[in-house]
Amino acid sequence: MKVKIRKGDTVELISGKRDEIGKRGEVINVLIDERRVVVQGINIRTKHQKQQQNQSGRNVQSAGRIQFEAPLDISNIMLVCPKCNEATRVAIQRDENGAHRICKQCEAVIG
Repeated sequence: MKVKIRKGDTVELISGKRDEIGKRGEVINVLIDERRVVVQGINIRTKHQKQQQNQSGRNVQSAGRIQFEAPLDISNIMLVCPKCNEATRVAIQRDENGAHRICKQCEAVIG
């Protein structure tokens, strides 16, 4: 499945938790098969980690709480155009140089 959002894009959350709607962040990872994205600073989860050690007993991973960004569904975010700085839909325009993503509002080419 073709996805119009890539790693490194700035996106805005349009659906989800009330206190996080409208937040912007950079895409860290795109999970194409699952149609999910990981966005920096959005959808922070806390995992309680037990203390673990390897079989020789030398390397010990300390216990504690680990915070990480959980994946979001791709339908809950919208790409932010770098030119008009608005959340926008994306069109694909093909020419002799290849395919380019286009902002639907200002019709600028998105890198």
